[in-house]
Amino acid sequence: MGDIQGTFRVKRIYEPPADDDGSRVLVDRLWPRGMPKEGAAVDLWLKDVAPSTELRKEFNHRPERFAEFTERYRLELDSNPAVDTLVELAARHSRVTLLYAARNTEANNARVLLDYLLGRPAG
Repeated sequence: MGDIQGTFRVKRIYEPPADDDGSRVLVDRLWPRGMPKEGAAVDLWLKDVAPSTELRKEFNHRPERFAEFTERYRLELDSNPAVDTLVELAARHSRVTLLYAARNTEANNARVLLDYLLGRPAG
């Protein structure tokens, strides 16, 4: 995947856009509640990299299910071509900010995706 250690970062979509966000990519399957599309400053909405609907509903943002969610989501990512889209984006931009809507800033799909992209185990 090349040296992408400093390329990716995660951020809640409800935080204001910053000059150093680079390419802003929403990695949720559903558009965030209460967030107008005009104010989101999203460069790409990559729904296909999000967890499957089934997995998202089973997890339901419950911390006690996060370990299982992480394991299953990483398996989904193994065969997900949308991961290549993010890697290609990283090759063209010095920064890619993965945007998510979850309230929990640690136990969410964007954190799992970040760890997956960086090639280190989640947890």
